[in-house]
Amino acid sequence: MTPDRLRDALRGVPDPDWLAAALRRVAAEPAAIARLFPAAGRRCGRAELPDLPGWTADEAARALLLAALPADHAAHAEALYRTGDAAEKRAVLKALPLLPVGGAGVPLLHDAIRTNDTRLVAAALGRYARHLDPAAWRQAVLKCVFTGVPLAVVADLDARADGELAAMLAALAAERAAAGRTMPADATDLLDRLRAGADPGPHTGPKEA
Repeated sequence: MTPDRLRDALRGVPDPDWLAAALRRVAAEPAAIARLFPAAGRRCGRAELPDLPGWTADEAARALLLAALPADHAAHAEALYRTGDAAEKRAVLKALPLLPVGGAGVPLLHDAIRTNDTRLVAAALGRYARHLDPAAWRQAVLKCVFTGVPLAVVADLDARADGELAAMLAALAAERAAAGRTMPADATDLLDRLRAGADPGPHTGPKEA
């Protein structure tokens, strides 16, 4: 995701002049973002963006506002997340990959993953989740399975999934089977892929000289 793609997707917002002015204002007066960020839902709408699956207009506008800041992106993201409603929190999480914050946003991911808000959990597992350490990332994937968040939202899932995650999924599958419950189909598919990748195939033994 890039700011240009967000701008293109927002061309049809109800009040494009407001958004353009807000972006200029934030670039010149960073403190104004505290007022403009919450207003984005009312001024730009909350509809899903046809050209940007998984994003709504208010999320894209808020991400652009954060990206327009000249400095202190991490501090502003932290403040807006901590004081925002659920929609504003999701926008901050989705904006993190666009911001020059390094790993400073990881505490926000941990906070989102601890909640029972499945939309926050999903937003936390986008591209910025590469900053999560392996143990925290595996637990986040399991949280998705527990709460019914589709694993398709997890960025780099196949690249990061490993034997430890396979063992955790297998244990969960066994526990659910014992209770007469099933695993979500996408979790079962992931476990099958991990098992297939770990299977070296039939052992033929060393060839005779």
